[in-house]
Amino acid sequence: MTTGAQTPHPVRPRRSRLRGVLPLAVAAWFVLEIWLLTVVAGASNGLVVLLVLMAGLVLGSVVIKRAGRRAFKNLTETLQQQQSGVAPEARPNSEGNGLMMLGGLLLIIPGLVSDALGLLLLVPPVQKAVSRHAERTFERKLREAAHGSLGDAFQQARIHRPDGKVVQGEVVRDEPGSTGGDAPQGPPPPLTR
Repeated sequence: MTTGAQTPHPVRPRRSRLRGVLPLAVAAWFVLEIWLLTVVAGASNGLVVLLVLMAGLVLGSVVIKRAGRRAFKNLTETLQQQQSGVAPEARPNSEGNGLMMLGGLLLIIPGLVSDALGLLLLVPPVQKAVSRHAERTFERKLREAAHGSLGDAFQQARIHRPDGKVVQGEVVRDEPGSTGGDAPQGPPPPLTR
């Protein structure tokens, strides 16, 4: 049965620009790293390049290990304080562990640009500036997001059909105490025969 009214065409969600630019940026970074390593190898020799790459690997491993130990120590101290009933105090150096681990990871990745960025992230003023920028960006993105609780975002469901169509739906949970048709009413039956 048709009513003569035209059905609106579904509007496709806009694709992120990052989705198109990221592979190109990674490829350009990879080419730049290789070119810089060949320039250094041409200016000195291959042994120097190997030593630089090995030093980055060792230094990055040490940095990640140190930051991980510090983060674990802070976590255990906080848990012990909470279990004893004392309110945990804020630690001034505890927020830089993630950026320190990222710096160590960049040092481990072979290349001179990644090593320079990793060393830069180990400097405390740079860590604070990057942390503030990331926090402001995250808060701005949260304000721009659709209103609703965080739980609403996780209750959205998509069903992918074999023909490629996506059916949008919402997860509905039965409230405790309600009598649903398929909810068990008593203890489960025994599993023996």
